[in-house]
Amino acid sequence: MACHFCDIAAGDADAPRLHETDDVVAFLDANPAVRGHALVVPKTHERDVLDDPGEATAVFGAVQRVGSALRVALDADGVSVFYTTPELVGEVTHPHVHLLPRDRGDDVHLALDRGSLDAADAEDVVERVRGAL
Repeated sequence: MACHFCDIAAGDADAPRLHETDDVVAFLDANPAVRGHALVVPKTHERDVLDDPGEATAVFGAVQRVGSALRVALDADGVSVFYTTPELVGEVTHPHVHLLPRDRGDDVHLALDRGSLDAADAEDVVERVRGAL
């Protein structure tokens, strides 16, 4: 199956590149939510960067570098960063991290429905995560 992000990473498709290493490429999103909206993607089409410590280090190291540069270069008040496991994203199954330069009062809405933390559930989650670590 063709993957547009693989094509960009390989240099077979054009994208305004911001940063590149042997493992990662960062480029401007073709359909930006805000000015400077960027994507950081591994050059390999992995299922989930969180499954590979080396891949995660490369990707999130680039997220830190590019996010900081976006904030400075665009005089942004901050940057929103989000990553979703590829199989939950929808059309694009290539892992990617979104970087959105933000300004106070912008119209970006990354709201989550919230509940309250149940003490018993918190204890269960903590126990399970610690066991997985």
